[in-house]
Order: sequence, then structure tokens, then C-alpha cells
Amino acid sequence: MKRRLEEGSLSVNGAISLLSRVESEAQLPDTHSISEQNIQSIMREVDGLVGLSKVKGLIKEIRAFVEISQRRRQHQLKSDGLVLHMVFKGNPGTGKTTMARILGKLLCELHVLPKGHLVEVERADLVGEYIGHTAQKTREQVKKAMGGILFIDEAYSLARGGEKDFGKEAIDTLVKAMEDYKNQFILILAGYRLEMEIFMRSNPGLRSRFPIQISFPDYSSEELLEIAFLMLRERQYRLSGQAREYLAIYLQEKAGEKGVNFSNARLVRNLLELAIRRQALRLVENKACSREELMLIDRDDLTPEEGDGGEEWISAW
Repeated sequence: MKRRLEEGSLSVNGAISLLSRVESEAQLPDTHSISEQNIQSIMREVDGLVGLSKVKGLIKEIRAFVEISQRRRQHQLKSDGLVLHMVFKGNPGTGKTTMARILGKLLCELHVLPKGHLVEVERADLVGEYIGHTAQKTREQVKKAMGGILFIDEAYSLARGGEKDFGKEAIDTLVKAMEDYKNQFILILAGYRLEMEIFMRSNPGLRSRFPIQISFPDYSSEELLEIAFLMLRERQYRLSGQAREYLAIYLQEKAGEKGVNFSNARLVRNLLELAIRRQALRLVENKACSREELMLIDRDDLTPEEGDGGEEWISAW
């Protein structure tokens, strides 16, 4: 460019345009480097999740398979695509939706999915009220999920109601979409373990289309306590000594019962949100409360709602 300027063969406007282009190209980021950084960040997010060791292992397997497949293609080696439709089995609050969201981000960075977004639906979003309505509603949700993941919670509910129920039409429409739009979206069916196993056994053709089936175990009391600490740290709260002891005992009791209302991490989140509201009510009249007081959750703030099965612990303290 300097020589062309000296020779007078480049106009001023042309020189400015060329300089702008050179500067722009110099500032272009290394997309491969950025993508690798994003992948590493996502994998750290996976590793940072409490428990779920088998689930984490599967995520790492999927990442490894995709990367090796890409390398094989670079060397002109045959590389069959991996069918990534999945079944997530587990109780509420065990991380199914969280893992689906992370998986979407990872597969986007790996260029398996162009968008990687998560569309969460349930029976009411798919099943209509008259003939033909269900297929239309289901196709609309599939369309929304194109380039990402369609996540159907309590998927077994689609098979309830007998032969005349429109849920069967939703299943048939989903199966057709899986054939028509291969590798354009991923379908994840989720729900309670036993119900999902019965659902898949009752649909032999459906089972073969979901080669990846993942069980999400209930959290132990120690894992639930760790989740509580992580949630509090993210919100810049902390527990007093008595509150910490109380919460440990309460979660141990709840995890041991595994009652109908036990919802794993969701139980912890709901309890902490209640505690934060109660702390706010306790402090609102104190205009001079310190930073430490604004962060501290005490034992009384953690008292569960009446009827939640935790009030009997109050008298023990």
C-alpha cells in the first residue's frame, strides 16, 4: 500500500478504505480460540455442579465423540453422526433441566447445533382439543426448537388417556419430526424414573430412537447442603452457626424420608427463598443494619412453612 501511495496510484479515499479494511481484519478475533475458551468455560460449569458424576461423564463422552468425529473428517475418514435424542429419568430438582440447558450451549459451541437454545414444554403445550389440533401444536413447538433442544417434561403424560387420547397423536408427530429433521434438533424426554421406564417399554419403536438414557439420582443430604451454600454464595448471603446446624439436620431428615414432597435442589431453593424473605421482614425496620446483618441468615429465618414437615424441628432447638 505504501508503494502505491508513493506512486500516486491510490486515491486518498481508496487509501482510507484500504486502511480501514486492514485494521478491521487485524482486529478480527480468532474464532477457533474463542470457541475453545467457551467450551472450556462450559465444561467448568459442568464440573462445578454438585453430584451427578455419571451424567458429567456422559457429557464428556459426547464432547469427546464430537471432537474426534470432526478430526476424522479432516483426515477423510468415515464419521457417522451420533444420534443425540435422549431420555432424562429422575425426580424433580435433580438437575435435568439445568443439564439440558448446558448441553445445548455445549453442542452449539461444538457446531452440532446452530443455536443451542432450550424449548421447555409439557403435555398442554403439545396436545390439542380436537382432531388435527395436536399435530399442529406439536409441529409449532418443534419449529421453535429447530437448531436447539426440545425438552418435554413429564413426557409419559402423553401416553395417558387410552387410544382415543390425543397424546398418541403428539407422539406420532414427534417421531415423524425426528425422521424429517434429522440432526436439526435434539429431543429430550424427561420425567420420573419409573413412569418414564413404563412409558418407553409401552412404545418399543420409541425406545430405539433414544439411544442415550440418563438417570439423575436424588441428592444426598451432604450434596443438598453443598447446593445450599452455593446458592447462598451466589446471592451474597451466609448462614449463622445455628442456622447451618439446623439446615444440616433438616436436610438429613428430608433426604432420609424421600417423601412425596421431596424435591431435591428445588426444596433447597424454596427454603432459602423463604429464609431471604423472612430475613428482609426481620430487618426492614432497622434503618441502620450493617453489611454483615444484611448478609446473615439466622436459624429462625430458615423455619419451613407450616405443613412442610419441618416445624417439628423447631421445638427441638
